Amino acid sequence: MGCCNHSHDEASHCCGQAGTSSEMTAMSEEQRERVLDIIARHRDTPGALITVLREAQAVVGYFPPDLIECIAEGMNIPGSDVFGVVSFYSLFSLTPKGRHTIKVCTGTACYVKGIREVINRIASEYGIREGETTEDRRFDLEGVRCLGACGLAPVMVVGGDTHGEVSADRVLELLKKYA
Repeated sequence: MGCCNHSHDEASHCCGQAGTSSEMTAMSEEQRERVLDIIARHRDTPGALITVLREAQAVVGYFPPDLIECIAEGMNIPGSDVFGVVSFYSLFSLTPKGRHTIKVCTGTACYVKGIREVINRIASEYGIREGETTEDRRFDLEGVRCLGACGLAPVMVVGGDTHGEVSADRVLELLKKYA
């Protein structure tokens, strides 16, 4: 069963693809089908919205309006409720994210050891500031207060990889391996 308690064909219309121009939807047909499957698995489970949102974001990467609408209709809840949850929790994103998130520690130890120069080098090379994503969606750049590795300052994490004693001179070389 697709969203809106309709068949999969009817669900694709209900979930934004059928009858809309390609500019109006951010989901591919494959992503839409995967989201419909997620909704179908969890539709009858009370309190499953967060689970559906987590799984849907893993498929699409963020929450474009057509995904919010699809989930709302599929879970039979108001779109404003879905939007409220997505916009409240920092786990969820309303904007496209990069394939690799660069988290740079801006805590005292890292700041004193030169993290600002590292951030400036990344910003200059990739044309982004903290909180932004590169145009090619390769990287997100996030400043965080502490990564819990003060002894390795300055520290950055890319994906799940922690890099200590990062310098402005070597940061771009480190980032080359994240295609």
